[in-house]
Amino acid sequence: MTEATASPALVIPQLIVGLGNPEPKYDRTRHNIGFAAVDALASSWQIPLAENRKFQAAFGEGQSLKGNKIRLLKPLTYMNRSGQAIRAVTDWYKLPAESVLLIYDDMDLPVGRLRLRLSGSAGGHNGMKSTISHLGTQNFPRLRIGIGKPAENEGDPAISHVLGKFSPAETKLMSEVLQLVVDAVELSLKQGVEKAMNFYNNRTVTSDGA
Repeated sequence: MTEATASPALVIPQLIVGLGNPEPKYDRTRHNIGFAAVDALASSWQIPLAENRKFQAAFGEGQSLKGNKIRLLKPLTYMNRSGQAIRAVTDWYKLPAESVLLIYDDMDLPVGRLRLRLSGSAGGHNGMKSTISHLGTQNFPRLRIGIGKPAENEGDPAISHVLGKFSPAETKLMSEVLQLVVDAVELSLKQGVEKAMNFYNNRTVTSDGA
């Protein structure tokens, strides 16, 4: 149908998932920035999160600022099995994969940058690999939050970097980044993910607030 080709349907998230690891030792690490993003959304929208054993996750549902029905999820299955919890929720609520917005960390993006995409590969991220495997598709939106690359002198650079905590300067920056995440997700809910991509993918949060 030519009409469908001319104006593709808006992709509006119904389930927003933050990826991370559940133990306290992983709290506030770079790899858990997805959890922090969902916490920021839950706080902004006043949606309480509680452990849901059926989903193996912290889960909450309510309304976004525009009044959309929205669900928030933090899988408690560890990163490499995140897809189990996500599939449990999509099956229970009969949600299509493209209505799932995943938020997670990305070493290939510098601190202060976001990157929204409508689909794509896992890019080596274990949480994404698990999600793609359980949903059976790569066609769902994702919001990657830059955590920067590890320093050259770190022993096992990738692991120690992602499981390390942000420096005080980075922590201050990330609080601004998380506000940008809330703004980007809210625009996705109002006008679709593609609109939010166009608006936020070129934004950079810097130490001087620019």
